[in-house]
Amino acid sequence: MGWDSSYEPNGTEGNNFYIPMSNKSGIVRSPFEYAQYYLVDSMIYKLLAFYMFFLICTGTPINGLTLFVTAQNKKLRQPLNYILVNLAVAGLIMCLFGFTITITSALNGYFILGPTFCTLEGFMATLGGEVSLWSLVALAIERYIVVCKPMGSFKFTGTHAGAGVLFTWIMALACAAPPLFGWSRYIPEGMQCSCGPDYYTLAPGFNNESYVTYMFVVHFFIPVFLIFFTYGSLVLTVKAAAAQQQDSASTQKAEKEVTRMCFLMVLGFLVAWLPYASFAGWIFMNKGAAFSVLTASIPAFFAKSSALYNPVIYILMNKQFRNCMLSTIGMGGMVEDETSVSASKTEVSTAA
Repeated sequence: MGWDSSYEPNGTEGNNFYIPMSNKSGIVRSPFEYAQYYLVDSMIYKLLAFYMFFLICTGTPINGLTLFVTAQNKKLRQPLNYILVNLAVAGLIMCLFGFTITITSALNGYFILGPTFCTLEGFMATLGGEVSLWSLVALAIERYIVVCKPMGSFKFTGTHAGAGVLFTWIMALACAAPPLFGWSRYIPEGMQCSCGPDYYTLAPGFNNESYVTYMFVVHFFIPVFLIFFTYGSLVLTVKAAAAQQQDSASTQKAEKEVTRMCFLMVLGFLVAWLPYASFAGWIFMNKGAAFSVLTASIPAFFAKSSALYNPVIYILMNKQFRNCMLSTIGMGGMVEDETSVSASKTEVSTAA
């Protein structure tokens, strides 16, 4: 099998893999060579393949349509929308380069494509996920700058928006690339059908502990702080503006819309990343601890699902995008009036 066969109390570490099951029974096999049906029933693998297929069939059209309608409609090509397009690109990367490989593995019950494709899948999934994560941070900061005006009468231009997009890719590569060069590594996780950074082992020469610490501080705690701070400030600013114009129905409506939007955005971020980060942190602090394969798999697929529900929250909630999409797919009769919403946004912005 070509593996080094070192054992943890409740798991088996091999050559480029870690399986959360002791090999005292003698049934643990390399996830690159044998079906892993001893971990969970084969039907669970089929359900996983179906779920990945569902994400591809829903996430790809929504994210692809976002890019198409942006190219077709000049009014969508505004600086504040650049980051939404970037979010759609991240979703497409996850769907096309990550989920397709996971389907192939799930249908076979193991990572049939081997360690090289495991590294590729882990890198692309991490890259897409991190571009998505940092896009949410950049979006929050951009809205904070525009609404809260911490820089006074600062004009947000296409140059600033482009810098924000570039920033998301730099941060994403700073997270996804190190395992390609020996700082940690990508190994199969959960049901051994998809790959991610190695939180599980202390493999010599990979410095997994320092990489995981870096990931938690820079790519989780800092984004969480920035998102809570910016959206919290935004809600307080809009509430203050609404309090100054209590007689204005449009301002009160705008306040409720902004508060709801911020709540959904924070919730979406936490649903995507908190389960995965919490489990990874627990594994990191409890090396060799017992855990089930499904316990490891479910948080990872919460994060993967963000390729679908991020565009639903961030793009379909945007009336301009939604109206353009409806018109593009021949449902122009359902297009909503944007005038009242624009008026209320202007009123709140003026008061702020």
